[in-house]
Order: sequence, then structure tokens, then C-alpha cells
Amino acid sequence: MSLDLLDVALFVRVCATHNLSAAGREFGLSPAASSARMAQLERALGARLLHRTTRQITLTQDGEAFLERAVPLLDAAEQAASSVGGADRQPQGLLRVAASVSFGRLHLMPALADFLARYPGIRLDLRLSDRVIDMAVHGIDVAVRIGALRDSALVARTLAPCRMWLCASPAYLEQFGTPARPEDLADHACLVLEGTNPWRFMEGDKVLSVRVGGRLQSDNGEANRDAAIAGLGIALQATWAMYQQIKSGQLVRVLAGFPLAGESVVSAQYLNRNFLPPKTQVFIDYFAARFGPAPYWDEGLPLIP
Repeated sequence: MSLDLLDVALFVRVCATHNLSAAGREFGLSPAASSARMAQLERALGARLLHRTTRQITLTQDGEAFLERAVPLLDAAEQAASSVGGADRQPQGLLRVAASVSFGRLHLMPALADFLARYPGIRLDLRLSDRVIDMAVHGIDVAVRIGALRDSALVARTLAPCRMWLCASPAYLEQFGTPARPEDLADHACLVLEGTNPWRFMEGDKVLSVRVGGRLQSDNGEANRDAAIAGLGIALQATWAMYQQIKSGQLVRVLAGFPLAGESVVSAQYLNRNFLPPKTQVFIDYFAARFGPAPYWDEGLPLIP
């Protein structure tokens, strides 16, 4: 059996995009050439990998099994290519990066022009979604994520701390009062991010768990931040998401004496492997240097937890 790595790479992109023509365009292939290459791969393997109709593309059982091994196969090929050429070899190739919508827009996008100028051999495919996607299935090289590492198959490198604060607008606090203790939140309108209820606070060594509620909740942190600015309630926000509004006075920190329980970080997560392709390594190094243990968004903010 002889496999063409271009066919394998095309197959992986078809699985990620669910569109043969779109995947083919990434490789400079026409729809007819893309279809021919998929047929060639299936013949080489002696198995049908895709169910194709005019409306959708789905994986067969053999296709699912092959996909699990195809991504590591491409990684191994890239590692082999990257291992030669010496230290003067420039990082190159398509780098697929996943991040949340809010963090990606606020802190990755403003730096990408500089990053791409530094590394002209890299092409970037940025996926912004608040849904945590399977990195192996979608061929993601590195994901910038908030919070603890949840998948033991991944490796994480911390890029920055993620400090969580409660905040509200001055107008809301003037109208409804300022809570003095976490338990007081039961009498307030709280803007809940989906999946983050209850809110947990530290009082000395004791954890206080408070289930909160209000008339508005969202699955997007920026939406809750904007709702807090509009006076609709108290929001739980990362400082990276609302540092500008805190500094301008649009938002005020609430319950500063009760830090949130649990540590959170901004991390670069990647599949567990002994060697990182240069394109992935330089991306992680670039943003680790750009953010760091004292990220720019925390400059000028009180250093209490």
C-alpha cells in the first residue's frame, strides 16, 4: 500500500470542514481534482472513508478509524521534515489555532499582524468558538484556552494568569446597593455565564458557594460584560475581558475582599508529543512573551486577588 500524504492531508481537512471543495481550495485543488484524490486514497486503503451526498459529508466507520491515525501521521511527517535543515530553517506551514471568541478578538487578533510579519512562512487558520472542540479530529495545532487543563491527552503551557472579579456599573450599585458578603448576591440580579453557576468565594480557608440568578444569562462573556455596563446586574468577569471598563469607571469591582475560589490561567494547549513543530513552538513562545506573569491588561489594577 502506498499513501500520498497530500491525499491524507486533504482527507483530514475534509473531516474538519465537511466540505470537499473548500478543503481542496486550501491545497490549490479544483473540486474535480479533490474528488479524484479522495477516490485515490480510498482505493489505496481498500475502504470507503466518506459518505458523500449533495448536501453533506459524513465519515464511515473506517473513516473514523483512519482519522484517528491520520492526524498523528501528518504530525510525524512534519516533525521529520522539521528535523532537518539546521537552526536557520524558518517556521513554515499552515498553523491551526483555536481560541474563545472573546479572548481571540481582544488579545490574539491585535497581535497577529506582528506575528505573521515575523514569520512570513507561516499561514494561520484561526478558529474562534466558545465551544471546546476536539483538537485531534479538527487538526488543531494549538488551542488558547481559559481555565484548568481538562483533557489528560493534552499538554498545557501557561501564557498568563486569569484573574476573576465581580463587577457592576456605578448606576446599578447606586440603585440596588453594594453587596457586602457573597450571600448578599441572592438579592441581586446576577449575569451568569453558562456553566459557571454557582459562584465560589474564599473566606480565609473556607469556600463559600453561592447559587446566583437574574433575568439575563448568556454563553458569551462579552455579552455579560456589556450587560453589566448597561446596569443590568453583577457579572463575573476575567480582568482581561473588562480591564478597560474598570479603568474608565464604566465598571466597578464588587466584593473585592472575597477572592474567587480556584486558580485560573490562560494557557496554550497542544497534543501530547515529544516534539513541537517550529510553527507551533514560535506561536506559543510569542504569546508567552507578549502576555507573561504580569500581563498588560492587569497593569494599573489593584494587586489584591
